[in-house]
Amino acid sequence: MSVRMTIDVAKESLCINRILGQKSQTIIVEGDVIVPDIKPDILSAIQTTGNVCVYKKEIMEGKIRIDGDVKLYVMYLADDEESAIRSLNSSVDFTQVVDFEGCLPQMSIDDDICIRNIECQVLNGRKINIKATLDLNVKIYSNENVELINKVNNLDDVQMLKSEQEIDSLVGEGITKSTAKDTIVIDSEEKIAEILSAKCNVINKEVKISYNKVLAKAEIETKIIYLTQENSIKVKLEKIPLMGFIDIENISETNICDLKYKLKNMLIKANTNSDNSIYIEAEYELYCRVYEKQKIEIIQDMYCPNANLEFKSKHVTTMSNKNNIIEKCSISEKFNVPELNTNQLYNAELQPRIISKNVSNSRITYEGEIDILFLFSGNNSARIDEKKYTVPFNFNIIADNINENTNIDTMIEIANQDIIIGNDGNIELRTELIFNINTANNTQINIIDEMQTTPMDTKDCYSMVIHFVKEKDTLWKIAKMHKSTIEDIVKTNNIEDPNKIFVGQQLFIPKYVHTQI
Repeated sequence: MSVRMTIDVAKESLCINRILGQKSQTIIVEGDVIVPDIKPDILSAIQTTGNVCVYKKEIMEGKIRIDGDVKLYVMYLADDEESAIRSLNSSVDFTQVVDFEGCLPQMSIDDDICIRNIECQVLNGRKINIKATLDLNVKIYSNENVELINKVNNLDDVQMLKSEQEIDSLVGEGITKSTAKDTIVIDSEEKIAEILSAKCNVINKEVKISYNKVLAKAEIETKIIYLTQENSIKVKLEKIPLMGFIDIENISETNICDLKYKLKNMLIKANTNSDNSIYIEAEYELYCRVYEKQKIEIIQDMYCPNANLEFKSKHVTTMSNKNNIIEKCSISEKFNVPELNTNQLYNAELQPRIISKNVSNSRITYEGEIDILFLFSGNNSARIDEKKYTVPFNFNIIADNINENTNIDTMIEIANQDIIIGNDGNIELRTELIFNINTANNTQINIIDEMQTTPMDTKDCYSMVIHFVKEKDTLWKIAKMHKSTIEDIVKTNNIEDPNKIFVGQQLFIPKYVHTQI
């Protein structure tokens, strides 16, 4: 009976990281809001804006749960003798459960949530109904430590077919919280009555790796629309610095860093009693994943001419060709909004969104829209109106090493905007969108897992055979088939290039002579 022998091997540890899956969903957040006693009744809603805050994420077996709220500003026409413009600040909570096959609690989650639309319906003078449509995009990352066999210690003459592959190995991940705070002093001639709306955006993002830390720097651009005691509407744009440190061991400046900013909470309050100022506080969660481009040698196949070598292999999916692309898209568009003919424009809010993307021939083609929300003085007693106009756009980006199955994560930031209002409501929009695109492929590699051997048992004593090359033959296949080696076949047949053999070619194959066991 042949005795199986366990082989002593050397192994290399590797952290395999891959995107388990990605899902996009539409979330409908709905709830009723009661007008506080200190506020007058609502006659009609003028404009409703909001910010999404996520304060809890949980990964469970087969699903994820996201808890958050939409912080609202409802600008409305009061039902009083003056028909005054007032504002209601409130929030609507939401919980969203997403089924995700294969996800487990030890995995990581990356989520993006943005507001597509908010509808406000007045139920009565003291109660309104809010319906917010949110776009949710979720990715689940799986991290697994695997061991690669790269050497056999106690078996002579093992033939190995290796290939070199470059993968993006996860070095580490970390999370921290950071808060941007500031007090904005308003001109004493513009006494603040109340905040009508507020919006926070993260801009001018920078990231630097140093001394096992990730330094994240950005600015929180806060746009505040407020009402003065003289019933004038003013807009204040303020940029507040935000900084955070994330501790991650064994990282270096050459690593690739993915950093996401998530708004967790915000507070914007008018100080009307003393200093006529606005207090801003925005808390963000900074989540970072750091990758290293690593070249590894993978054993694709192996055999031993003088022993029966048995092994098991498994397929492992990992991340490769990770890349970050930043491109600018300049948009210039002329259109007409008759309502703005002679009225004063208070604010124009731009909200870009991607409708579809297509990948073909190393090119990403985006189709999208920019919603422009105009806030201007109206002709009715409310003295303020809202108008939305949509501008379509198309944008192409060249990206190497991508295909239809590439994971593509796209964020759009508005770099600048210029809106020129001419006669008869003619408007010219000039804006620049910054596309921040992260791409990564899921690559399948073959890993040899277990090995064992039994001594060769054969009566075949021939020392040389003749092989005629067939279609799809390689020297590796021929050598393995006849228990020979590529080196011996090349030497015996005076082959100049081992990668070049042709169909019908006659090869002399030297074989090892084995004795009966």
